[in-house]
Amino acid sequence: MRLLRGIVATATVAASLALLAAAPASAATPEPAPVATPDATPPPVADDPKDPIRASEYWLDGARIREAWRTTRGKGSTIAIIDTGIGRPPGAFDGAVADGTDVSGSGTPDGRTPLGTKDKNHGTWVASLAGARGAADGTGMIGVAPEAKLLSISIGFEAAAVVPFTEQIAKAMRWAVDHGADVINLSLTTNTLDWDESWDDAFLYAFEHDVVVVVAAGNRGSGTSIVGAPATIPGVLTVGGVDQHGDASVEASTQGITIGISAPSEGLLGVSADGTVVTWDGTSGAAPIVAGVAALVRSAHPDLDAANVINRIIRTATAVPGVKRVPDPLYGYGLLNAAAAVTADVPKVSANPMGDLEEWIRLYRRAESDPAPEPTVTPIAVPPLPAADAPTKPGSPLLPSAESLRYGTLPLLALTVPGILVALGVTAAARRIRSARDRRTPSP
Repeated sequence: MRLLRGIVATATVAASLALLAAAPASAATPEPAPVATPDATPPPVADDPKDPIRASEYWLDGARIREAWRTTRGKGSTIAIIDTGIGRPPGAFDGAVADGTDVSGSGTPDGRTPLGTKDKNHGTWVASLAGARGAADGTGMIGVAPEAKLLSISIGFEAAAVVPFTEQIAKAMRWAVDHGADVINLSLTTNTLDWDESWDDAFLYAFEHDVVVVVAAGNRGSGTSIVGAPATIPGVLTVGGVDQHGDASVEASTQGITIGISAPSEGLLGVSADGTVVTWDGTSGAAPIVAGVAALVRSAHPDLDAANVINRIIRTATAVPGVKRVPDPLYGYGLLNAAAAVTADVPKVSANPMGDLEEWIRLYRRAESDPAPEPTVTPIAVPPLPAADAPTKPGSPLLPSAESLRYGTLPLLALTVPGILVALGVTAAARRIRSARDRRTPSP
């Protein structure tokens, strides 16, 4: 398993962030779709265009997130971040983290202590893209759903983790569901298509409790050559990555047939646990952007179930020029369009468009296969045994019987008589020889 970590560099206001501020928005974004007028329009988000950090978040306009904020900013929805733990950078998550836990056996009970040596800030970066609050004066990094609640579930990825990785994920999924998650974000991969059977029940538990599960596709740059589990599990919304122009990322994403939606994965920002802002690449960052949009949809449409939340996100995606069929292995259904996902008129569906895990289990795990037919046994006719010999009348044990004469006395006589005759013949011959020798011997 691995975190979907991309290229990371410490950001400075004068250099890295200024460069990102000049990055163009997605070239594939179409004209804005008609936006429904909400009953109660929220006040405008404090936004300082002169702030280099805020100006560097190009995806807020490229994915039309700022437009979606005219309707909702995620209030009332909860996103579970299953990762290395959401740290406590100054001001970034004030009032955002509602609860937390550790399932690795190495963290703190509240899940807020970053785990690991190399990737300990990963969970904090992911959370900042999904739901960082931003400062009241409109400066600092702001997440896609800045009014959504966050759950911090810390897991360990390194070999020294006390609890096996598969067990951690299964436990984390159930804890998130039981503690009110509307959306679960998984910015991780196993680099294999299949997954442990314990995940069948864990993910099915989330789907049965109406939770949207968002998963990163993986990054070629970090060694992921194929889309691996959990991004291959039916029912999850798998996120591929694109650059600032809306083109599929080469290093910062992996492509495959399970991708449902594409979102920015290059030149992203993240707040570390110590408050430092960094730039990084990877679908680890694309996934929480989509998870944030899922929270916006759930906030704006609390009547929709998880299947219809996912359906709104993929059906309102911006079409990619040149792509003829969807889903496409590079882009899925297209580029993320938050405003359309929140406000467009989308027909409801009765099933998750990303697949049915329960049906997959039935077909491939054979969990609900029909019982084997009872074997039928045909009786075999056995011929009757022959009648037993009539019992013989008992006689005296001192007198010979027919059986003893046949098998005992007669064979014994047959062997004994010839032996006696031979012995007598030998004896007579010996006497004759001795007599003859005596007659030839002269007298002294």
